[in-house]
Amino acid sequence: MEERAMMNEDGSDFRESKTGRGKPSGDEGFRSVEARPRNWLVPVILLSLRDWNSYGYELMERSTRFGFEAMNPGTLYRTLRQMEKEGIVESSWETSRGGPARRMYSITDAGKAYLDFWAKSLEQYQRTMDTFFRMYTGQPLSREERDEDDRKSSG
Repeated sequence: MEERAMMNEDGSDFRESKTGRGKPSGDEGFRSVEARPRNWLVPVILLSLRDWNSYGYELMERSTRFGFEAMNPGTLYRTLRQMEKEGIVESSWETSRGGPARRMYSITDAGKAYLDFWAKSLEQYQRTMDTFFRMYTGQPLSREERDEDDRKSSG
C-alpha cells in the first residue's frame, strides 16, 4: 500500500492511503477526513491574540490545542502576513537583550469583529454537527430541530 502526503486547504499536511488495485477493504480506501472548518487557522490565531500579543512561534504552539499538531511554520507565517494585509492583525518588531528581534503580533478592532463573526458562525456549525450526531446515533431530534426541518421542507 502506498501512502502520500497531501495538503489541506490551510496548508497543513494529511496522509492519503492508496490501495492500488481492487476494491478497498475496511477504511483503507477513504481519505483522512478534515474535521476542522475551512480556514480554521485564522480564528484560532485571532482567539490566541485576543487575550495576549504573541510571537509566531508561540502562536504555533498554542494552535496545537485546535488540531494543528504538525503545522508547517511557513503556513503560519503566510497566514499571518495575509491577516495583516486584511487589517485583522498588526505586528511590530520587538527587540530583546538576549536574542534577535522578533515580530510581535496583536489583534486589531477589525480582527475582534471578525472573530465575533466566526464565533457566531461556529455556533451554527455546532448546532448542525449536534444534529448530525443525534441522527447518526439514532437519538431523536429536538423539537426545535424538527420545527426547523418542517420550515425548510415547506418553504
